[in-house]
Amino acid sequence: MSSQIAAISVTPQPSKEQLEQLGVSSWSIWEKEVSEFPWTYDEAETCYFLAGDVIVTPDGGEAVTMGKGDLVTFPAGMSCTWKINQEVKKHYKFG
Repeated sequence: MSSQIAAISVTPQPSKEQLEQLGVSSWSIWEKEVSEFPWTYDEAETCYFLAGDVIVTPDGGEAVTMGKGDLVTFPAGMSCTWKINQEVKKHYKFG
């Protein structure tokens, strides 16, 4: 039996103070067109969506919808499928 991976955490519309505390504006930016692809997180990732509409489905888990204005944390060790319905632009940080 495989060990349980932590769930994806989505915080809709975090406060400006929360984003400043995390230093989001200094994180790298990632952009991606409408597409669908598998992904595995070797380490945890925190990101803040500036634009986009995405459905991320962890392998064997429930689909999670996220997009513009969401602060999201993906757990280390999670394999999933990204389905980008609207072009994504996000700040991100690993670890």
